[in-house]
Amino acid sequence: MAKPGPRRARNTPLTVSLGIAAMRQNQRQWLSPLPTVEEVSAGGVIVRMHEGDVEVAIIARYNRGGRLEWCLPKGHPEGEETFQEAALREVEEETGIAGRILAPLGSIDYWFTVTGRRVHKTVHHYLMEAIGGELTIENDPDHEAVDVAWVKLGDLPAKLSFLNERRIVELARNLLYG
Repeated sequence: MAKPGPRRARNTPLTVSLGIAAMRQNQRQWLSPLPTVEEVSAGGVIVRMHEGDVEVAIIARYNRGGRLEWCLPKGHPEGEETFQEAALREVEEETGIAGRILAPLGSIDYWFTVTGRRVHKTVHHYLMEAIGGELTIENDPDHEAVDVAWVKLGDLPAKLSFLNERRIVELARNLLYG
């Protein structure tokens, strides 16, 4: 009685289009672990009263895939900066608006992959009051922001691209309105 040999790979649309060798190479790449990098940022919800409404300054930027995303301003601490100092600086750089911190809003974390590594990012958010400045992206040294806008607090859930940032805004709303 003959021993059964290895089965031939089935022809599926994927194996036909990639070829068996390419599919096996692709599997090895998915199975090999990517190095993980930890990143930390700080930013926040900066608010002002305008014509009886609370407004929040948000920025638009293009993600790595080229899609426009509206998000809260944030960035990496520099040198020995505290998270609060980094949040104030980054908000002012990305929006043109200077602020003062009213309260911490908590942190969010998420994972994403860039070429050759997985990134675990934690972002610390603060509720801030606008105390000066003009809305502009001209002072952003990284040139990540491509637009900036004041948006009514009630309109933010429809405007912000990320669920976790919408949750941070909800925490800010609860602090502002009790």
